[in-house]
Amino acid sequence: MAHQSLSFQGVESADQVNRITTALMMLDGVESVEVGRHGAEVDGKVRREALIQAVQALKLGIEVT
Repeated sequence: MAHQSLSFQGVESADQVNRITTALMMLDGVESVEVGRHGAEVDGKVRREALIQAVQALKLGIEVT
């Protein structure tokens, strides 16, 4: 199982954290996700690009790297 880290800038609320968590958990291949205001830790077989696209698709106005 692969482990990936994402960094966020601009996350300001628990609602945003919850929406990011839900979006990432719905991706095929994701086994577990821990999301906070400054980033996420993701375990599973999923491409990094897919993780970033899932967060950007939420249109929350945050930067994901």
